[in-house]
Amino acid sequence: MAEKGSSTQGSAAKYGQRVDAKLEALSPQQREFMRRAELAQWGKHVNKLRGRNVITGLTIGGIVLGIYGYTFYSVSQEKFIDELEEEAKIARASYPKTSAN
Repeated sequence: MAEKGSSTQGSAAKYGQRVDAKLEALSPQQREFMRRAELAQWGKHVNKLRGRNVITGLTIGGIVLGIYGYTFYSVSQEKFIDELEEEAKIARASYPKTSAN
């Protein structure tokens, strides 16, 4: 078995190397082929990404709605404002009456 990195011909294979279109002079046909290949790769993965995005959006939306609903539920059960109003009525009733009142 051959070791990794060693080649029998002594030169690195050109297959699978990254090409920087800005640095290398490419023909219009090569640029068009690269564009089509990139679009094909994107097309393969777009459905998987769309599904993940939908799941993520629904999860975040559910969490937000849960927090929003819990906040309304907990605020509706709080009676401390009513208690403060009752204490304020008692305090107002115990103040001496003046001409300004």
